[in-house]
Amino acid sequence: MAKSDQIDRYDTVGPGQVTMRDTLEALDAGEIGVAEAESRLAGYATTAAGRFDAAREGRRGIPEAILAEGKTPAEVAALTTTAVETTGRALVTRADADDATAIQTAIADLDLDTPDPLDATVDHDERTGTVVVHAGDFERPDLDATVAIVAAGTADAAVAGEAAVVAREIGAAIDRVDDVGVANLDRILDQRDRIREADVVVVAAGREGALPTVVAGLVAAPVIALPVSAGYGVGGEGVAALEGALQSCSVLTTVNVDAGFVAGAQAGLIARAVDAASDS
Repeated sequence: MAKSDQIDRYDTVGPGQVTMRDTLEALDAGEIGVAEAESRLAGYATTAAGRFDAAREGRRGIPEAILAEGKTPAEVAALTTTAVETTGRALVTRADADDATAIQTAIADLDLDTPDPLDATVDHDERTGTVVVHAGDFERPDLDATVAIVAAGTADAAVAGEAAVVAREIGAAIDRVDDVGVANLDRILDQRDRIREADVVVVAAGREGALPTVVAGLVAAPVIALPVSAGYGVGGEGVAALEGALQSCSVLTTVNVDAGFVAGAQAGLIARAVDAASDS
C-alpha cells in the first residue's frame, strides 16, 4: 500500500475515528476484510488466541508485537495473520522454528477476500528470534534518523538484534556496531566517530555491563543501556549488567535484562521525534 494509504489505515483503526457506515460500506464492497472492519470499530481484533491491538501504531507510534514465548505455534500464527489482515504487517518476537513454520503455513493459506493479492514476505531471523511479515503493498515508515545498535560481544548479538528489528520496523535507519566490548577499549574507540553520527544509541552488554557507561561518556546522543543475561556466577544472568547501568555515572536510560523489544521501541520513538523535528 502507498505510504499515505498506510497512514490512513492506521489513523482509522481507533474507535470513533471513522463512521460505522464507512466501515460497513468498505466491508460490503470487499475493500477490507472482517478482521480489519472489527479493528476499525473496536480498536482491536479478536481471535481465539487473544485480542490484537491493531490501533497501537496510530495511537503510540510503535507497531503491536506478538510475543511468541508462552503461546503455541497455532496461537502465534493466528495472531500473526490477524496482524497482517488489520495492519498490513506482523512483528513477532521470541519465536522458534516451530512458530516460524506455523506462520509460514498460515500466511500462505491466508485469503483476505479482497481484490488485491496478499503477496506477503515472511522473514524469520533465527538468531534474534523475530519474524517479520509484510503484505506485498505494505510500505514500512522511513524516518530521517539513525539508531546505532552497539553490542559488546557475540553473546549479546541476539538481544541487540531484536532491538534493531523493532527500531527498523518503526522506520529508523539502523547501524550495527558489533563486538566492541571493554575488554579491549581500542575496539570501541575505533568506532566512536561512527557512533557519534547516530541520533540515538542502544548498547547491549552482559557480564559487568560496562560498555553502555563508556559509550554514554563518548557521545552526545541519547544512550539506552540494554543489559544482557550473558555471564555467570555472582551477578550473573544480567544482574551485574543491570545494576551497573542503573548506577552509571554517565547519563543514560536503562531497560530490563534482555528487553530488546523495549530498547528498540524506545529508540524508535526517539528517532520519530528527531524525524519530526527535522521536518518542522
